[in-house]
Amino acid sequence: MSSPVPEPALAVHGLSKTYARQSVVGPLDFGLAPGSVTGLLGGNGAGKTTTIGMVMGLIEPTAGSIRVFGQDFLRDRHAVLGRMNFESPYVDLPHRLTVRQNLHVFALLYGLADARAKIEELADAFALRDFLDRPTGRLSAGQKTRVAIAKALVNDPQLLLLDEPTASLDPDTADWVRGRLEAHRATHNCAILLASHNMGEVERLCDRVLMLKEGAIIDDSSPSGLLARYGRANLEEVFLDVARGRGAAA
Repeated sequence: MSSPVPEPALAVHGLSKTYARQSVVGPLDFGLAPGSVTGLLGGNGAGKTTTIGMVMGLIEPTAGSIRVFGQDFLRDRHAVLGRMNFESPYVDLPHRLTVRQNLHVFALLYGLADARAKIEELADAFALRDFLDRPTGRLSAGQKTRVAIAKALVNDPQLLLLDEPTASLDPDTADWVRGRLEAHRATHNCAILLASHNMGEVERLCDRVLMLKEGAIIDDSSPSGLLARYGRANLEEVFLDVARGRGAAA
């Protein structure tokens, strides 16, 4: 007998968003398998952040459905929010709270039984100890990003939404963070939806790429599949082809 197909961590169908009668996203149809990493690529204004915002529950869709671990997210989001998390360097944590206090607040929001132990674990994993008791507003951009990613992993999520997670990091720290994300995916069978403008990051982390343009998915393949289809050496060249309206190779 064949093994049962695992339930998708995320499944969206007909998902769309319209503002003032102008469609900005959709309709979109895609799913994320447990343990997979899917890149969401597109130029500024392509709809990446709006899509992630709808999946997070921060933006109400105009139409369509979102199912997370089989639950209707638009109706029963509280049944699955504890298994999800989000990170973006463009979303600040409260500046007056220390790093420790910020992590403690999120640990409590997620109902962790031992918040103190989890914070200690994250402090070691993300090298936060030197500034754990410093107000978050006094951190460098790179330090804030490390804290934000630690916050995103505080509940050991099985679905992780990332919006340009390494945008403000130097290459060495960014590589280190990617390694932590890969380790979390492997140890928790976590599905990741990654919006990024770093094509090297996408090639390294993703096993699937959704190319978005003007709110629509115009291509869906593995990184290697896209390189072959467009006849390019790297994803940056594919990205430029899509952004400039050049089609796939004949």
